[in-house]
Amino acid sequence: MAALCAVLWAMPSAASGAAPSGTDSDIHSVITLLILQLAVIIIAANVCGFLFRRYLRLPSVLGEVMAGIIIGPYALGQYALPVMGALFPVSDGLIPVSTELYGIAILASIILLFISGLETDVGMFLRYSVKGTVVGIGGIVFSFWFGAWCAVAFGLSGAWTDPSALFLGAISCATSIGITARILSEHRKIESPEGVTVLSAAVFDDVLCIILLAIVTGITKVTQAGEAVQWEQIVWIAAKGIGFWLILMVIGLISARRIARLVKTLRSPGTIAYISMGLAMLLAGISEMAGLAMIIGAYITGLALSQTDLVDVIQNQLRGVYHAFVPVFFCVMGMLVDLSVIAGALWFGTVYTILAVIAKVAGCGLAGILTRFNMRGALRIGLGMLPRGEVALIVAGIGLASGAINKELFGAAIMMTMLTTLAAPPLLHLSLAGGSGVRGAEPGDEERTRNIILEFPSFDIAEFLLHHLVRAFRDEEFFVYRLPVEETSYRIRKDELSFTLTQDGCRLDLTVLADGEDIARYIVLEELLSLKDLFEASGKIRSLDTMSAEVITGQVVTKDENTADD
Repeated sequence: MAALCAVLWAMPSAASGAAPSGTDSDIHSVITLLILQLAVIIIAANVCGFLFRRYLRLPSVLGEVMAGIIIGPYALGQYALPVMGALFPVSDGLIPVSTELYGIAILASIILLFISGLETDVGMFLRYSVKGTVVGIGGIVFSFWFGAWCAVAFGLSGAWTDPSALFLGAISCATSIGITARILSEHRKIESPEGVTVLSAAVFDDVLCIILLAIVTGITKVTQAGEAVQWEQIVWIAAKGIGFWLILMVIGLISARRIARLVKTLRSPGTIAYISMGLAMLLAGISEMAGLAMIIGAYITGLALSQTDLVDVIQNQLRGVYHAFVPVFFCVMGMLVDLSVIAGALWFGTVYTILAVIAKVAGCGLAGILTRFNMRGALRIGLGMLPRGEVALIVAGIGLASGAINKELFGAAIMMTMLTTLAAPPLLHLSLAGGSGVRGAEPGDEERTRNIILEFPSFDIAEFLLHHLVRAFRDEEFFVYRLPVEETSYRIRKDELSFTLTQDGCRLDLTVLADGEDIARYIVLEELLSLKDLFEASGKIRSLDTMSAEVITGQVVTKDENTADD
């Protein structure tokens, strides 16, 4: 930090100089300030995210939001630095940061929702559609009702159709699937009935929340235009939002494989990934022009491409872009928080948070009981749906930018998002202890995956064969990418086939879906047979101790000498 201050002290005052609007000097100063802002945001967001993840065992998104609060225009950012002035001065209008910086945050939200769509398992989404829909609707109904009622009860909205009530209800509906998935993964509960139902319901929850956002945005525009909202208008806005969503969804799912085949002809992973991101930005713009939020188009693009074998290609190529831009979004969301305003709305924020917790636990839990879960399983589902996370922040940011909610309500929304995200991990951790959460046997939950396990006498042999199998799958035109996890694990995809290859010490574990088991076993068997001669020949190698001694003494062993020794 001292070095950064020294650099800022030595810099020319171009960024702080007041130049006439529209001149080259003014453009240069704006760009210079933007670059400095991004530099500080990227450093602060990543440092705070690391500290929260490493030492507090909390999601890094909380650290990134906290970094924005600390360095934002309502905290340290408002104070002038030597020579250059305030780094994050409060801007005029509803958004306290500059238009340029907020635009980059919107781009980051598009990337975030595009990647979230890619990570959605469409097969699981459809297979558990009934349970997921019931649980998701339960959470949506209770959360929206409690959130909107809270605004009306506190006198912050005159009616349920007021924009502030609608947005507070919509913000409360979101669920952070990433946080829940991480906790379930640590407890090895992702494949459990509760785990799969929670993940499926969380996907439906976010989809329904995005559709709800489209409806709320449409009603807000009617209200802000000074027109009275009629029930006929609400039905029309809802039909338009759902219709646009379904049309884009159907078109995307139908054309995804054709688009994938087309871009695969380019044979460049980078080109494939960035064309896909361009499509997400294109649909995001179309969604905005249709009166919906940009993130809707981005999410649909990712969801459509998630059923192709390009998923890992795109994720691998965009991983750097994701980690560079997404923390900027969360940090900028933190910058929009005025702590002094939150202090004035502390009572409302506390009640809003408590109701948000009750709504998810009660709404999703009751829906879980209706879908053959016992009380333990229903509690796990309710707590699994508790954390809000990124979608809630996006909806809150849209509400603030549109003027539907003021700074006090935005602060209360941030407070609710952070507290529910903080409370979910320990509560879900405690609830996962104990027996099954299912009442009786679950029909249709038969094992869908198979494990091909290979045991070896040493780690090195297992690692050797692992790399040969990776090469064999690539030779068969599978897309193979290493997963960003601690153990050595690869995702293998081709069209509808998807495998996971993991090395666990001296063991290789190939997890396959039942319908792709024969192909996987054939490739593994073919590779084992091709290596048979190599393994047999290894027994004819001269003593390694002798060879090591010859290396140390500098003796050169010729091919003829080696053959003679044999």
